[in-house]
Amino acid sequence: MCGRYTLRTTAREIAETFDVPEVPELPARFNIAPTQDVPVVRLGDGGREFHLLHWGLIPSWADDPDIGSRMINARAETVAEKPAFRRAFRSRRCLVVSDGFFEWRREGGRKQPYFIRMKDDRPFAFAGLWERWDKLGEPIESCTLITGEPNEVVALIHDRMPVIVPESAYEHWLDPDVQDPKRLQGLLVPCPSEEMEAYPVSTLVNSPSNDVERCVEPAS
Repeated sequence: MCGRYTLRTTAREIAETFDVPEVPELPARFNIAPTQDVPVVRLGDGGREFHLLHWGLIPSWADDPDIGSRMINARAETVAEKPAFRRAFRSRRCLVVSDGFFEWRREGGRKQPYFIRMKDDRPFAFAGLWERWDKLGEPIESCTLITGEPNEVVALIHDRMPVIVPESAYEHWLDPDVQDPKRLQGLLVPCPSEEMEAYPVSTLVNSPSNDVERCVEPAS
């Protein structure tokens, strides 16, 4: 499961990394949580576009949008078959923009949070899916993150990790004409462990209300 992450990167760097013409200036985020609006890149009529979507996918067939709070992650192993995700997996994929995420490891009688990022602290993209729900008039666009097997860095902390799409596969992942599940699932593999690092941080991150830089500072 991936339930918290960060985005401290500037709008300019996001635009350059993801080849998006317009990215608004956003405040640095140190503890992004489910049900909040999160930045994604997806393909529009004119090319790649930057959007803010509700984190927690609401299937188009759902009667109640509250179902989204239970759909923050989709498992790579079953995403092509699950009714909530299979249609989006075929043609509504997105890149969820991030530069780090948190996982918790049980140590004795407590859970210790860890911050995980690229060694050079560059931004990257989680593999995401999006949907549009409009049964109550005002449409809600929402998204979910795909999780899979961990790499060697994350395996020391947790048995799952978010799928990180390599830059070389952005075009392939975003293309709605690519619909073969086998081709798509070939991208749902762990990020190379040699590119990543992890370190313990304060339990301050345990509360979503704490969205401050201290969340990513190494624990003393």
